[in-house]
Amino acid sequence: MAETAATLPNADSPPTSNLVQNPRPDGPLYAGFSRFELELEFVQCLANPYYLNHLASQKVMQDTSFIEYIRYLQYFTQPTYTRYLSYPGPSLKALQLLQQEKFRQDILSPDIVSRLAAEFLLASIKSQ
Repeated sequence: MAETAATLPNADSPPTSNLVQNPRPDGPLYAGFSRFELELEFVQCLANPYYLNHLASQKVMQDTSFIEYIRYLQYFTQPTYTRYLSYPGPSLKALQLLQQEKFRQDILSPDIVSRLAAEFLLASIKSQ
């Protein structure tokens, strides 16, 4: 089927991801991505316990602005936004755990990281 000019993307419009239908379409773009797409990517990265360990080892988790940002990202727990997560179980569990100061300290332990990695892997397999 031939595409008409009406269905072709406008060459003057900024690039957008073909993977995510942005539920928040208005707003500026950052390197061609919407704020929602960047937040989605970050929340999905939180499903990686080794990344969480890295953030903790760099003392990022001690910063009050990080804690506030995690609180802000709780909107991903709403079904409207959860559906965009590739592995919602591990991502949402990480968001929940990161609200706890004890977890933000415990994630420095290699034993905790290994156990969490195993749990998240099982959750990811079950969700497929």
